[in-house]
Amino acid sequence: MTDALKRLSEEGVAIWLDDLSRKRITSGNLAELIDQQHVVGVTTNPTIFQKAISQGDGYDQQVSDLAARKVTVEEAIRMITTADVRDAADILRPVFDATDGQDGRVSIEVDPRLAHNTKATVAEAKQLAWLVDRPNTLIKIPATEAGLPAITEVIGLGISVNVTLIFSLERYRKVMDAYLSGLEKAKERGLDLSLIRSVASFFVSRVDTEIDRRIDELGTDEAKALRGKAGVANARLAYQAYEEVFSSDRWNALEKAGARKQRPLWASTGVKDPAYKDTMYVEELVAPNTVNTMPEATLEATDDHGEIRGDAVSGTYEQARADLDALEKLGISYDDVVQVLEDEGVDKFEASWNDLLKSTQAELERLAPSEG
Repeated sequence: MTDALKRLSEEGVAIWLDDLSRKRITSGNLAELIDQQHVVGVTTNPTIFQKAISQGDGYDQQVSDLAARKVTVEEAIRMITTADVRDAADILRPVFDATDGQDGRVSIEVDPRLAHNTKATVAEAKQLAWLVDRPNTLIKIPATEAGLPAITEVIGLGISVNVTLIFSLERYRKVMDAYLSGLEKAKERGLDLSLIRSVASFFVSRVDTEIDRRIDELGTDEAKALRGKAGVANARLAYQAYEEVFSSDRWNALEKAGARKQRPLWASTGVKDPAYKDTMYVEELVAPNTVNTMPEATLEATDDHGEIRGDAVSGTYEQARADLDALEKLGISYDDVVQVLEDEGVDKFEASWNDLLKSTQAELERLAPSEG
């Protein structure tokens, strides 16, 4: 039996787990995934933490202590989530050291309610970096219009960033520009550019979900022939843009000063439609110097029956462009789709954050000590 995850790693794809919980940390499961399944990083988001905190009793002791101190629910969430990220970062520290800071990374997200507020996003990113206090942390900032200048500012302060919620090629180019601008600021400040790292999280399956829904509404055979093609095509064209930007004169000057490339990260790689192979967004997006952050089910599926056939992205750009053009000809507007997805993405994370607030408040009340 071939080791698909090992082959994936050898092709230059960093395997990160899109999940974290205290139980995963304390049970030794995270260490096991690193040791046995080539996992070299972890991403989190409000949905992941909401699920973790509302299930089981792993957080009871800390929540009880926080309740005794009568902290606000917002402070409680930050104490809980940064503790998990800190512990996960410590477990991944040997990977971080072995890869010269490339991997062994753990991501934590700024409060999604700040997605349209540049100044507050910068302030929150600085606070999170200080709270976690580990060199292998990435602060997640959404690629909204307000997020772009925040990315530049935070990178310019020497804080490593995971840019999240990228759906469109145009926005992705702006994200790369924000990263380069941040590096230029950091260079002016005399910071060590080799210590600043970034990934750009380009979402995949959600693109297919939205476009397939529109295809099904059209219902023609011509339309149906394009089902399940847009997500991969979009991501492949993103990789083409990455290759262009990170071979430019502007980039070369920064690289000479010690800067490292911002890697494309394939996010939302769990397959939503049972009609598609459950490893599709892994197998079809193998390319050097990328990250694939997988839910555990996708990681297990790839380990079990993934077929890694080498670089699946280089040389596919013409076909990818043709697939997206064919959708436009059917009347499915790319610009409209990516805007809907960005708006929905921010709304979903905000809703999860609000659920996290409610469930944490309930736990604080349940575990509050009786007066006296």
